[in-house]
Amino acid sequence: MKAYLTRRYWFSASHRLHNDELSEEENRSIYGKCNNPHGHGHNYALEVTVSGHVNPSTGMVCDLTELDSVVEREIIGCYGHEHLNALPQFEGVVPTSENLALQIFDILKRKFHAAHLERVKLDETSQNSFQFAGGRELR
Repeated sequence: MKAYLTRRYWFSASHRLHNDELSEEENRSIYGKCNNPHGHGHNYALEVTVSGHVNPSTGMVCDLTELDSVVEREIIGCYGHEHLNALPQFEGVVPTSENLALQIFDILKRKFHAAHLERVKLDETSQNSFQFAGGRELR
């Protein structure tokens, strides 16, 4: 029997939505207040959903301590309290929450193998959330 586990995490980060290939006017038109030259911050809520068979010995889909450790080290330790535009992984990439969710999925897909990664969901605000369930490799 396959079961699903969703774990929630929180971190804060800032970004400026800006594409250097567009004019200042185009950036302001597309990104609005999110194009503020000084950036702006979010308190992100991240949901990570994994699946697998319930281990008869533990009664669990995976070791929560291992999942928490990978997310803390690879995601929160990397993105938490950072200005996303300054990170090398966003060089040439607009640090939208869509792109952040893609990167988080890619990292967890490579680093966590104790269960099957189904999806990540990233809540940017109470009105905006983004989900990614794979299907494309990042550069």
